Amino acid sequence: MKFDKRLVGEIRKKSSYVILLLSTSILIGFFIVLQAWFFSKIVNNAFLGHMHLQDLETPIIVLAIVIVLRAVFVWTNSLIATNLSMSIRDNLRRRLMEKIVELGPSFTRSERTGELVSTLTEGIEKLDPYIREYIPQVILTAVIPLMVLIFVFPRDFYTGLIFIITAPLIPFFMMLIGLVAEKVTKRQWRTLGKMSAYLLDVIQGLTTLKALNRSRAEKERLRRIVDEFRKTTISVLKVAFISALTLELIATLSTAIVAVEIGLRLLYAKLQFSEAFFILLLAPEFYTPFRQLGARFHAGMAGVEAANRIFEILKRETGKKPHITVFKFKGSIIFENVRFSYGEREVLHGVNLEIKKGEKIALVGPTGAGKSTIAQLLLKFIEPNDGTILVDGIPLDQIDDGSWRKLISWVPQNPYIFNSTVLENIRIAKPDASMEEVEMAAKKAYAHEFIKDLPDGYDTQVGEQGTRLSGGQVQRIALARAFLKNAPILILDEATANLDPEIERKITLATEELLKNKTALIIAHRLTTVYRADKIAVVRDGRIIETGIHDELIREGGFYSKLVRGEA
Repeated sequence: MKFDKRLVGEIRKKSSYVILLLSTSILIGFFIVLQAWFFSKIVNNAFLGHMHLQDLETPIIVLAIVIVLRAVFVWTNSLIATNLSMSIRDNLRRRLMEKIVELGPSFTRSERTGELVSTLTEGIEKLDPYIREYIPQVILTAVIPLMVLIFVFPRDFYTGLIFIITAPLIPFFMMLIGLVAEKVTKRQWRTLGKMSAYLLDVIQGLTTLKALNRSRAEKERLRRIVDEFRKTTISVLKVAFISALTLELIATLSTAIVAVEIGLRLLYAKLQFSEAFFILLLAPEFYTPFRQLGARFHAGMAGVEAANRIFEILKRETGKKPHITVFKFKGSIIFENVRFSYGEREVLHGVNLEIKKGEKIALVGPTGAGKSTIAQLLLKFIEPNDGTILVDGIPLDQIDDGSWRKLISWVPQNPYIFNSTVLENIRIAKPDASMEEVEMAAKKAYAHEFIKDLPDGYDTQVGEQGTRLSGGQVQRIALARAFLKNAPILILDEATANLDPEIERKITLATEELLKNKTALIIAHRLTTVYRADKIAVVRDGRIIETGIHDELIREGGFYSKLVRGEA
């Protein structure tokens, strides 16, 4: 099995663990030889030397100590490997999560959520056999046979020669079988990713499938995917069993050759019994690391395939320029001839827009005109294909994502609610906020009253995507986040879209309070929102075709006037 250079690179960073693994492997090899030496001497002295048990008491005690020490160092070696695996997996999981966050929605939207989750969980865990079992076994395979040869060659050149000739046969056949194993393991990993992604999609869309009476069809499709995964897993197991049989057969035959060769020379008095028995005891120990390496080979193969996907994500470039890590918004935001495309479909065609500090800009236009894309560009979820977004005269792509997003509160039309408590969902906006601050924000968003009526108040679990809350309650929690964060820039995507008239009236008043002294971009769907804006920007077919206040745009009789009259 060829080494994965990227995983080996991660292991090299943990040099202290590698040194400990090498040290314990050397000690294991030494005690293997010592165990064989004492055992051969005890047997020789007992049967050929006719020594009594009391005369052999000391060698037997020493042998017992050697066996215990060998077991201790084998356990220590395993413990070190386990800690090394945990350290690397924790590090890779953290880096992978940070990378996905850094790549942002533009990356996650192009991927299947189930497959990404599978990579973060199952994929990372599949590295464990490679790091914890395969790598330590490679070290043991390099150390133990070498130590055996060091002790065997001075005593019996011919046996040492047989060891050297037969030993490469095991890696050779392991490599041949590995070519087949690599293909089936790749297919298994791809099928697992496909199954994970599809299963999550089905669960998330279960209500829609039931409503459209498509659940039976999806059930059959899911059964086919699961069956495909079962077949690929069986293929992997078949190769593993064939590999184990082949390697065991080669090791057994090689040991038998050594036993026959030693027995013949012992029969003709060409070799002393104690030396012959010592070498014969070492023969299985010489081949055992190779056999175990073959078994670990298949355990680590899935880890290599998972690593391909993990490092593929980690090496993705965001294409960003050097960052300004600390930034404070002081002046204005300007879109200069900004263009953006989703694949080959161009969504924005040279957008020019200025948002002055403290100004409230309402974006209006038909569905698909590009309003949400403008907001996502401002949030740095996506990057312009052409043109520039300037903030206080500085290109936005030079400002660190985290520093910039601290300055923005975003209330989307469909807020995401996590499967946690109400308190934790609001605190996302400000993790270190006190309980008093959270309650104040909830009161401003008219959420405090309904939260208090929940079974556990602010500690109530709300379910995945807020399944235990109504649409209006979810929207008010999102507004509470914005109140709590109190950022200087505000992006609103029709914050009152899911509320009944009475709550809408209250939220409208609260939103007006929130907008004070804020620079705001409002994606408007209702005239009540448009009237409150300092300026209206009309978006059509990816271009801003009109700007001005409501009365001016009505008098001009352009596209905005048609929107208001319901003619566009």
